[in-house]
Amino acid sequence: MGSGRPSSTELNGGDDAKAPPPAAAAAPLHKELDAGAQFVLKSRVVTFYSYNLLSLVLEHHAQSGHRFLRFRDMATHILGNILGVESKGNMKLYEFVIIFGGLMLILAQIPSFHSLRHINLLSLLLCLAYSSCATAASIYIGSSSKGPRKDYSLNSNSETRIFGFFNALAIIATTFGNGIIPEIQATLAPPVKGKMLKGLCICYAVVTATFFSVAISGYWAFGNGADGLVLTNFLGDGEPLVPKWFVLMTNAFTILQLSAVAVVYLQPTNEVLERTFADPKSGEFSARNVVPRVIFRSLSVIIATTIAAMLPFFGDINAVIGAFGFMPLDFVLPVVFFNLTFKPSKKGFIFWLNTIIAVVFSVLGVIAAVAAVRQISLDAKTYRLFANI
Repeated sequence: MGSGRPSSTELNGGDDAKAPPPAAAAAPLHKELDAGAQFVLKSRVVTFYSYNLLSLVLEHHAQSGHRFLRFRDMATHILGNILGVESKGNMKLYEFVIIFGGLMLILAQIPSFHSLRHINLLSLLLCLAYSSCATAASIYIGSSSKGPRKDYSLNSNSETRIFGFFNALAIIATTFGNGIIPEIQATLAPPVKGKMLKGLCICYAVVTATFFSVAISGYWAFGNGADGLVLTNFLGDGEPLVPKWFVLMTNAFTILQLSAVAVVYLQPTNEVLERTFADPKSGEFSARNVVPRVIFRSLSVIIATTIAAMLPFFGDINAVIGAFGFMPLDFVLPVVFFNLTFKPSKKGFIFWLNTIIAVVFSVLGVIAAVAAVRQISLDAKTYRLFANI
């Protein structure tokens, strides 16, 4: 959606370009899969390492009497106050966004992070369900005669390839990053030592299984024609390439899982609002706290829904958020916080490993930010407010 991806004709150099022979087509596939898999594996190793460091930092401060419930509180303490489905029928995309916003308006009223534990479990099951469906459908379509012609050729424009690469890194950071580790760890009953490591191991097992299965099977089945949302590839010329009930079921799993994730990521915003407008001396369900909670949570959802309907740059917005938000939160700040908190020897391996990680991913974040803004400027030429794309 809004990825600005060139068509197969453009990639092949024009209408009269001949399809590459099977051997030539297989080589780029192997190279791209290998490069993509290597990057994802390396990024998973770095974020697993950085999240563990972040957990150790939180535990260290908790033992010192400073139990941080939010990322911004920890950042302020350490750094100081200086830093701190393609539409079908008559329904338009913005109409669907509004309906989804209505669902979020209800779910946003769940009072606290602890109240979300059952929704988190449901989110995990839904994630496994729709990833399995997407993988199975991609394998089925790729193996059948109804599937599209596979084209793994690269765009001949080196500038587009380079910026596309960094734009993709930012989108991956958004999709699989986790910027609310302090909020999650704050819900654990003490002692927390070892619990976060176990949780991260389970998390990364799920992420690895779901990401690689969907990414590899989707790219194998659709090549460079794979959309940012692979479910849209399940329709060929407006007709489903898999049974209609299967498409409907997979989309339902996806929508429900997205709503569960959105509720979780609303909580830090809700905390900010309620710290300003709530009365800690009154009960959680007293009129004094319920009324402002409903008003301001509803306003935040309404504003977000309006922006989402107006600007349907789904992939592009994800890239911007990843470059400016998740890449620093996932790769840079955890290792910086560890060095500032535990002060490892500057002659030691840990200090320089953390420093290299911070520098490398800071540079990647800057380049990814430029790539993300560039992509939005390119796509803005073809979009309009409340576009039905």
